[in-house]
Amino acid sequence: MKAVWYTRQGKPTEVMQFGEQPTPHAGASEVRVRLHASSVNPADSNRTVGRTYAMEGPLIIPNSDGAGIVDEVGAGVDASWLNRRVWLYNGQRGGRLLGTAAEYIALNVDLVSELPENTSFNEGACLGIPCMTAHRCVTLFGNTSGDLKGKTVLVTGGAGAVGHYTVQWAKRFGARVIATVSSPDKAAHTMAAGADFTVNYRNEDVIARVREFTANAGVHHVVDVDFGGNLATTLPLLAANGSIAYYATKGNVTPAITAPDLMRKNLSVHGVLLNGAPHAARKRAQSDIVQWLKQGGMQHTVSAVYPLARTGEAHEAVESQAKRGTVVVDCTV
Repeated sequence: MKAVWYTRQGKPTEVMQFGEQPTPHAGASEVRVRLHASSVNPADSNRTVGRTYAMEGPLIIPNSDGAGIVDEVGAGVDASWLNRRVWLYNGQRGGRLLGTAAEYIALNVDLVSELPENTSFNEGACLGIPCMTAHRCVTLFGNTSGDLKGKTVLVTGGAGAVGHYTVQWAKRFGARVIATVSSPDKAAHTMAAGADFTVNYRNEDVIARVREFTANAGVHHVVDVDFGGNLATTLPLLAANGSIAYYATKGNVTPAITAPDLMRKNLSVHGVLLNGAPHAARKRAQSDIVQWLKQGGMQHTVSAVYPLARTGEAHEAVESQAKRGTVVVDCTV
């Protein structure tokens, strides 16, 4: 099969190779997917360049998420999976070295979900890390109930890949949603996803604007793209019994917070990493995503599409942070 791989970490366009690799076959409890699309998330590019991740094996086919058609099932897998359109996650995670930047992938059927006909393969490739992480972050409120009726949720970075899905999930679960953005264009993008109010953190006082919008009541839950970098803003805005769910912390990896800061308001802080989230939470996310896709109305943002041979460029597009949404790789060309 055609695939992209690397045997050392570094600048993506310098370390990635394109050529032939052995075509996998479905083992016990596995399906093989003929991939149509793969996506590049920051965690994927971090692995390629060696940021916070060492080489996990001698040869890595990158990328965790993807979408395609099941063309082979292994022992113990229902034959009804054959020829079904699917999306998948955790392809290159949890000890699996061979990800979705290839024509085929074989992995446990547990990591695969139905992709309805109304959703393209490129859109399906966006669902793994971004959409499932957003779902997990939102449903962590209220002891994982996800019931947000009458609650206010603050989403930092509402135009980002995870943030955009977070706004949608929070609205779906009944919340009033405030999102921070960095430009008028991103504000419009976020409002189109359902946000009730946006604040430009580059030129507005976020604390003052949110307090004004909430009549000084604050917010009940924060979904945060930069826990350490935003803590000075998010902590004062949290109402009693509120919570923060964060999935990244680039601004400050060692933030200072005192025990009384949390205790006096009965606050909860949750770190979220999808591949380590409880299995039941991940299965709920998969089920809720498929249900919503079938109903229609979920919005996706594909930032750019690169052919498989240019996966290195796709990773560098993610590294540049100039994208909006998810960078996708077309595995068929």
